[in-house]
Amino acid sequence: MPTTHASRWTAADIPDQSGRTIIVTGANSGLGEVTARELARAGASVILACRNVDKGAAAAAGMRGEVEVRALDLADLASVRRFAETVEHADVLVNNAGVMALPLKRTADGFEMQFGTNHLGHFALTGLLLPVLTDRVVTVSSGAHRVGRIDLEDLNWQQRRYSRWGAYGQSKLANLLFAFELQRRLDLVHSPVRSLAAHPGYAATELQTRTESWQDRIMAFGNRYLAQSAEMGALGSLYAATAPDAEGGGYYGPAGLFEMRGAPHRVGTTKAARDVGVARALWSASERLTGVTFPV
Repeated sequence: MPTTHASRWTAADIPDQSGRTIIVTGANSGLGEVTARELARAGASVILACRNVDKGAAAAAGMRGEVEVRALDLADLASVRRFAETVEHADVLVNNAGVMALPLKRTADGFEMQFGTNHLGHFALTGLLLPVLTDRVVTVSSGAHRVGRIDLEDLNWQQRRYSRWGAYGQSKLANLLFAFELQRRLDLVHSPVRSLAAHPGYAATELQTRTESWQDRIMAFGNRYLAQSAEMGALGSLYAATAPDAEGGGYYGPAGLFEMRGAPHRVGTTKAARDVGVARALWSASERLTGVTFPV
């Protein structure tokens, strides 16, 4: 249930982040850029982890505070490992970057692009960074998790007929299964680190106009006339990353109608997102595919 505080929470309510180091993936545009900008404004030292460092630098130039751009391509596990080696300490990791509804493509390691980028890349990154994280991991999912299905026999769409939206839904459901399973594992070892999830509702970003199909035109219309701003869409991530009362295992998104718009509060999920058996099986598969094991 939403708390009174969260129901009217805005970026102005972010607690002082001075002395804290926060990593935001995909921080060169959209939700990630807003998230990084607001965290830096609140005093955090923010690492913008971006595939395109030139775009990252352009975004960083418009931010006030201590920001740094580092290269990270989540569609390449070698890049993930190189990035992780540069991080000696961080308080918060925001797993924000993602791709949506692409035609069938594969990552440098042969994974289906959406599953490989949205889930496996962040899974590997989190596992590699967990030993140096002190506070929390925030993984950004989507309302599309509600139509997602995890096919443990064909996670990378090598056997079944490819569906761009089916692949996106699977990746976003995987984000939630990962976030909740990570919290269960952290609890078992009494770790002070929290794992949380967030979603932006329907927020206007470049993500909706990169499907490389006719659907870009429809979503561009929706962005202009129906969606809330990226500034509003980032509030769920910002709340999960900074609010003292944000709970491990919690999922935060807009409080408005159908969770499409509004200030952040704690939101619900499908039963599939809370399936412990599937979460454990997905975890094992993700370790096998990435070669990354967790210290929990």
